[in-house]
Amino acid sequence: MPYAIYAVKKEHIGKIDEVLKDDLVSRQSIAVRDAKILGVEKEARMVIVEGTVEAIAKADEIFKPIADREKEDDAAKIYSAFKTQEDNVASGLGMIFQ
Repeated sequence: MPYAIYAVKKEHIGKIDEVLKDDLVSRQSIAVRDAKILGVEKEARMVIVEGTVEAIAKADEIFKPIADREKEDDAAKIYSAFKTQEDNVASGLGMIFQ
């Protein structure tokens, strides 16, 4: 599934919720994480949008004033760190319910 990762600048973090109200983008899979948690040395909040090609194009448009889209190589590393975190959380929850 296509995805894009946006580094929302510190001064615009409060605008994330407003931007994510877009009808098309809001129906995609969205995750927001602090950059440092994902191993990125930036003062930013990372927004990961997974969805359709059309939704990613719309996300590019609406995030442009407040964020930088991560380049492909960096995005792949960040996405991998995010998925590893998700897997760790899921396996931890599995241990609780066994």
